Amino acid sequence: MRIFNRHSDRRKKTRKNLVHWKKRLLVARTVHRVSLIRFMSVLLVGVLVVGGGAIGIGSILPDDLGKTVSAGREGGQLESEDPSVSADTPAVVDPTAGEGGGSESGAGSGSSAGSLEVNNAGLTVDAKAAVLMDVGSGKVLFSKNGADRLPPASVTKVMTMLLAMEAIDRGQVKLTDMVTISEKAASMGGSQMYMEPGEQHPLEDLMKGISMVSANDACVAVAEYISGSVDIFVENMNSRARELGMENTHFVNTNGLPVAEHYTSAHDIAIMSCELIKHEKTHDWFTKWQDQMMVGLPGKQTEFGLTNTNRLIKQYTGANGIKTGFTQEAGYCLSGSATRDDMTLIAVVLGCSSSKVRFAEAGKLLDYGFAAYDTVKLAEKGEPHGLMEIEKGEPNYINAVAGEDISILVEKGQKDGVTFEVEQDKEVKAPIKKGDKVGEIVVYQDKKELGRYPLVAEESAQKASLFQLYKRLVKNMIQ
Repeated sequence: MRIFNRHSDRRKKTRKNLVHWKKRLLVARTVHRVSLIRFMSVLLVGVLVVGGGAIGIGSILPDDLGKTVSAGREGGQLESEDPSVSADTPAVVDPTAGEGGGSESGAGSGSSAGSLEVNNAGLTVDAKAAVLMDVGSGKVLFSKNGADRLPPASVTKVMTMLLAMEAIDRGQVKLTDMVTISEKAASMGGSQMYMEPGEQHPLEDLMKGISMVSANDACVAVAEYISGSVDIFVENMNSRARELGMENTHFVNTNGLPVAEHYTSAHDIAIMSCELIKHEKTHDWFTKWQDQMMVGLPGKQTEFGLTNTNRLIKQYTGANGIKTGFTQEAGYCLSGSATRDDMTLIAVVLGCSSSKVRFAEAGKLLDYGFAAYDTVKLAEKGEPHGLMEIEKGEPNYINAVAGEDISILVEKGQKDGVTFEVEQDKEVKAPIKKGDKVGEIVVYQDKKELGRYPLVAEESAQKASLFQLYKRLVKNMIQ
């Protein structure tokens, strides 16, 4: 019995020890699990910090939680933002002091009175009306009766050509398209290419004819081809004029042949000329002195010589356009342009007494502009100005680019005082489209703000999928 009891006591003691060690093992496992959970929590926080810095914490959080985090940052004053700067603030360059229509937005006087006067140099210009405008800034440098409503003669064709070039840019038509000449087009008098009804020409040949020899028949043919009828095209001319801020303009036809209620102003002509000269293809036609083309129906074709009516391109250094005009009522008119270095100027003269006078007076205006002013070219349209993170976007980063050409006009000797800063929007969430505004380029002269210009997305960015966000997170952790 004692032996049996001794063995029984040992079994009890062994069982008790086993229970004790099981409890200790259970406690150890529990402690281990708690430690592991704590470790994983710390690791997750680290992931959020590291991953958030690389792809944006909002990229790995739900949208509502991401908004809470962003609001918390702003509330905590971690990032400062000037509340006076609105994302919708338009780009504005201060026009010439005391002058109401110096910008390309075209703030003319809105009446036929010659109230648009700018003459800081005491120039005398022998014309009923004259304007000198800088293309880059849209600033008026000289104006004599600039808002007066006057017949423009063939300078009307600046708008005709502008609408054609914009239709080409939209992909609506191509310069290689064959255009059929209608009875109406062939019946036009005045300057023409003497085309017959039914003959066909590439659109580029018609544009060349308008540019070089002021062809009225080509104007009608182009208008009919682009809009279906001259009436609709003229409506579009007036609509575009309103968009450009041409407040003293009303078109009745495409070519400027004399007709009641067809008028514009020197200032408005400068505005539309600035737009047209931006289309580089037109420079090929404006600067060509002579050319030839075949006109007439098949089997009856003859060679027609083109000689440019704009003698400014032969007489003035840097001249590159744009359009002459003449009728008995309008007198001798010209919208002339010239480029030197980074500066392009438009000189408009209306109602001159002779062709010689119009070219001389336009040259006088251009001489004044190039002598008194400089242009500071700060950016070209599409020029990159830094990478920008797109929250939850694919791609995650895109280039922020200048939305337009940026040129600042200054008086001679003041170029060094012009600077600019790039202000990117702080948070840009996907999706965004190419061309969407993502910031501003702010221009200063001697630390005084001159204007703000749009910074836009170079490409589109879609919302990234959960899998793409996960891959991005893992990649950033590894790096």
